[in-house]
Amino acid sequence: MNAVAPLKQLAARRQRRVDIVSLQAGALSARDDPVVVEEALQIQVAGAAPVITMRTPGHDCELAAGWLLGEGIIQRVDDIERMAHRRGRPHELCVVLKRCGATQAQRLQRAAPANSACGVCGKSQLNLESLQGLAPLSPGPRVDAELLCSLPQRLRARQELFAHTGGLHAEALFDATGKLLALREDVGRHNALDKLNGWALFSGQLPLAQRIVVLSGRASFELMQKCIVARVPLVCAISAPSSYAVSLARRHGVTLIGFLREGRCNIYSAPERIRGADALAVPGLSQPA
Repeated sequence: MNAVAPLKQLAARRQRRVDIVSLQAGALSARDDPVVVEEALQIQVAGAAPVITMRTPGHDCELAAGWLLGEGIIQRVDDIERMAHRRGRPHELCVVLKRCGATQAQRLQRAAPANSACGVCGKSQLNLESLQGLAPLSPGPRVDAELLCSLPQRLRARQELFAHTGGLHAEALFDATGKLLALREDVGRHNALDKLNGWALFSGQLPLAQRIVVLSGRASFELMQKCIVARVPLVCAISAPSSYAVSLARRHGVTLIGFLREGRCNIYSAPERIRGADALAVPGLSQPA
């Protein structure tokens, strides 16, 4: 079987060329331009109402599995009985869980993703139940700040679809030596992280106790919640963190890095995983913001 053909077909599904008028160097011209595809995915979990999310096509099963994991509906891959697209309907995904008791049903009802932009838009209430009863994080790796500052460039070098369209978020998983293990792109940053966590679930990588997650944008509380559920000890954001993300990181012992650039970064919590930073006495870094 030729593995290149499915990859080309997936790439074609994820971007589309549109006609535009371009202004460059003071001159107008007509041309076409690649844009990332955003389409609806219906996730039907047996026993619950269907939910809709807007996503970039590809890795749909990872997306659904990561979403279920982040909401505390599943904890391991064995919790899934069956997951597949409806025949002839690539935008409808059916999921059957091995166990779906009252607790799971209630969480499914509250955990309805509504679009690609906001992890809580459309929900009836804030859901942090997936963080309840978690064991303390493992000590995790100790790394040099210089290593962390090299990761955004390594992430960008592998963002093939972003290079063509400029319209995607990416979340990446690295080991403690800076080796890229997995990367997922999507129009929604929450979707990209769900796909990454879904990959880890299906690959038998959970918990991610010795790994580093790099977020291509800002660190919101929803992304921090998903990382905590996956037991990630070190989360790096290329942009800014929110106050709630900082609070969750400090409460759960996650090392949160923001404004990660070449040669610079800010450490918002648990500095003991960064060599040299643990020698600085900053008591507030271990307290909720």
